[in-house]
Amino acid sequence: MNSLLFALLRALRGHVWLRLLAFAFILSSLGNGLTQVVVFGQLLRWHATPTTLTLAWLLATVPGFIGSLLGEKLCRIYPPLRVLILCELLGLLALALPLIGLRLHSLPLLLAVQSVESLLGGISWPALALTFKRGLREDELPAATAMENMIFASQVLLGTGLGVLLFERVSPEALLLIDAVSFMAACGLLWLALQRIAIRAEEKVFLAGTPLRWRNLSTQQKRSLLLLPSLAAVGAPAMALLPALAQQMQPENTAGLALPLLFSRSLGQLCGPMLLNSQRMPDYVQRNHLLLGCLGLFLLAYILMPIMTAFTAVLAAIFIAHLASNVVFALGTFSVLHQFTEDDVSSASAKAWRWQTLSATLTTSVTVMLIGQLSAAHTLWCVSFFALLLVGIVLFRYRN
Repeated sequence: MNSLLFALLRALRGHVWLRLLAFAFILSSLGNGLTQVVVFGQLLRWHATPTTLTLAWLLATVPGFIGSLLGEKLCRIYPPLRVLILCELLGLLALALPLIGLRLHSLPLLLAVQSVESLLGGISWPALALTFKRGLREDELPAATAMENMIFASQVLLGTGLGVLLFERVSPEALLLIDAVSFMAACGLLWLALQRIAIRAEEKVFLAGTPLRWRNLSTQQKRSLLLLPSLAAVGAPAMALLPALAQQMQPENTAGLALPLLFSRSLGQLCGPMLLNSQRMPDYVQRNHLLLGCLGLFLLAYILMPIMTAFTAVLAAIFIAHLASNVVFALGTFSVLHQFTEDDVSSASAKAWRWQTLSATLTTSVTVMLIGQLSAAHTLWCVSFFALLLVGIVLFRYRN
């Protein structure tokens, strides 16, 4: 009864605004997942090269750095829920990019919507963290971690799940229309949450503040900021190579394999953190063997995937990989909320997001350069194993 799932259910029962927020982001994530299906499905239909497929992941990552800077500043001027509503409205407008891209058969326009989603994700991340920190008690913070994980997983679990069922049956334009409806519904629910929210500090803004300085942080605060970038260093190359790995395994049916793999990936992302004991989260964050073991299991599953012949075995490998990786994700998001005060949590969350983006960008850039020279599997070996070694050094350097 102490798992993150039950902690989330208890918090949802106690806060009307949290229920509205959860429903809003589930709908929004569903729409984002459908857009991802349209983008990657069309890239595979148009026989995009492995380099283009890997570059698509990079373009969906880099703008998050700028977004986190904007989100941090906006949270010091406006209430965080208003920032989240703004992100949903901008996401709705961004759907014009893939719609035009489909009609013009334009790869750049299809890829551009991934960049916009990354930008808006960077803006919303610190706003979401600040909303949770203000609205939940300290003992309810594991519920915030479960909520963030659910939002993160819903994009592909729901959106891709529905997209896999509909992609060959309805037009891509119809999928984008469903996405637009989800954005509008999310805006309405967030507006209702703004009216019902029971956060006294909701209208409190920070017009001035002391920037977080690395030298002034405790060892635990430094460690909390490094967990998500560590996950990105190991995980980003594998996730960027997933479509290319599918293309290498089944060249004649890449779309039929890649989209179910995305669904299996997000199912693992959702289930993994729910296995954690919510009362022992601070203890889990300190366990280097747990963190490195999860990252190692993630990498092993991806390495074994190309040599598997059974389709169900491949799906199981992806599920296990992201079951493990999202344990690290949950611990990283919890650690930031737990270690920083309300005044600092939006800045800390934005900083962790930027470092995560930089980490993912660096390793994915190396992956893009190598994929033209090596196979997808060999590229994964080269980049992710080196990243795992560096992560091990960092975690032992900043242990308690």
